[in-house]
Amino acid sequence: MVELDFSLVDLEYLLLILVRIASFVFVAPFFGQKGVPAPAKIGLSFFVALILHPLVPHPTLDYVSEIGYGIAVLKEAITGLLIGFAANICSSIVVFAGNIIDMDIGLSMATTFNQDMSLQTTVTGNLYYYFIFAFMIVSNTHLYVIRAVVDSFYVVPLGGAVFEWDGLLVSMTKYMTDLFVIGFRIFLPFFATMMIVNCILGIMAKVAPQMNMFSVGIQLKILVGFIVLFFTIFMFPSVADMVFDEIKTMVVLIIEGMY
Repeated sequence: MVELDFSLVDLEYLLLILVRIASFVFVAPFFGQKGVPAPAKIGLSFFVALILHPLVPHPTLDYVSEIGYGIAVLKEAITGLLIGFAANICSSIVVFAGNIIDMDIGLSMATTFNQDMSLQTTVTGNLYYYFIFAFMIVSNTHLYVIRAVVDSFYVVPLGGAVFEWDGLLVSMTKYMTDLFVIGFRIFLPFFATMMIVNCILGIMAKVAPQMNMFSVGIQLKILVGFIVLFFTIFMFPSVADMVFDEIKTMVVLIIEGMY
């Protein structure tokens, strides 16, 4: 005979765990995509919270009224959102790189709507964005982000989040720096190739001024850009590694800013 002992106190802890997990899942990369049905997100959140309930520490909740408990729930929601946001924003690195690549090769006006980021992205940016999620599944990085929010219960206890805004600001500053560094590293082969193409077009404009280099250059840049894209696509696993390392760094920095 199996006896289950589940009191009102256990329900309070389960609700706090569920709020942090659900807030994380709804903004985390891969899990928080708009293509994932909301019932699947809710079911995953509840299932993970139910498993974690007997495993994570249950500190004493210091509240005296419903308002106090509501504040604790709000803190857990913010904690989950910040952890998920820290992992999710790193995917914008490849979108930024794709946007400046298309701006250089002449495809900046050919944009598509990215429903996950709710903004217009260029063709290469969208391509890189979904490549990142494909590599995330292959490398099991999506399991790492789940493990990160699970481990956060041991670092930031339930109802014990203390938001160090200076630390969170430092982590965002580091992310902005890494965004430009990694983005321009991805863009560098295209930049070097387009620089050579522009020099060639400049020389041809002097040698044969009767030719319309503007119309020739548009087609030539797109063709050369596709060739460079084809020959650099084998480097994308290294790009994915840089992005995944940035995800791990940002999640750690954000969690450190909450205790």
